[in-house]
Amino acid sequence: MQIRRLNTTEKAPMNLLLLADPSRKLVEDYVNRGECYVFEKSKEIIGVYVLLSTRPETVELVNVAVSEIEQGNGIGKKLILDAIHRSKEKGYKTIEIGTGNSSVGQLALYQKCGFRITGVDTDFFIRHYEEDIFENGIWCRDMIRLSQDLN
Repeated sequence: MQIRRLNTTEKAPMNLLLLADPSRKLVEDYVNRGECYVFEKSKEIIGVYVLLSTRPETVELVNVAVSEIEQGNGIGKKLILDAIHRSKEKGYKTIEIGTGNSSVGQLALYQKCGFRITGVDTDFFIRHYEEDIFENGIWCRDMIRLSQDLN
């Protein structure tokens, strides 16, 4: 098992990326602008994340996804910790992440990995997604913003 940067000749694993973000248009946009990392197990890609430089000394973890069959095995946490480590190595001072108000498990995981809630982007998913998103029986409307100081 290894986490590595996706080669420029490889296509991003859209099937996984779309698990975390249902907008193909948005995913393609940030994959093209960011750095995509994949988690391989027996030469099969089962996890992915994307880092996107947003401001000087700030990077955003814009997508973290694990294949449905592999969820619950700690791979998501490994991906997040790898993203934090790589961001520190690249000299970033802050790493940010956002998730839906309905993403209860992700909110818990991000906080366990050292992120703190810094704000709410009210109605983010209503403004940026054509179809309503429901998760855990909750209407996903707001983006919960979290960040971590990398010093």
